[in-house]
Amino acid sequence: MIISTTNTLDGKRIIEYKGIVFGEVVSGVNFLKDFAAGITNFFGGRSNSYEGELIQARENAINEMSQRAAAMGATAVLGVDIDYEVLGSANDMLMVTASGTAVVTE
Repeated sequence: MIISTTNTLDGKRIIEYKGIVFGEVVSGVNFLKDFAAGITNFFGGRSNSYEGELIQARENAINEMSQRAAAMGATAVLGVDIDYEVLGSANDMLMVTASGTAVVTE
């Protein structure tokens, strides 16, 4: 499965549009990650705990989107966009959504 943020693929011709596909992931950020991020915030630097959570959530959303596209018979997903949102009354949930257009290429 080819995943691209572009609307075309060099050397490939789109022969069928299957539709829009999504992959959504909602994950909780636990106390230990909040604590570690708080220490990093105090002393400065990068928050590896939150970065790891973001990376994992993004990869899972892209994988879910890819699986849904494959189930539609697509060979590629084009125009991919990744969105991030914070959810929950305490802003303790992270939602990552991947979306794109599922297509069949030659």
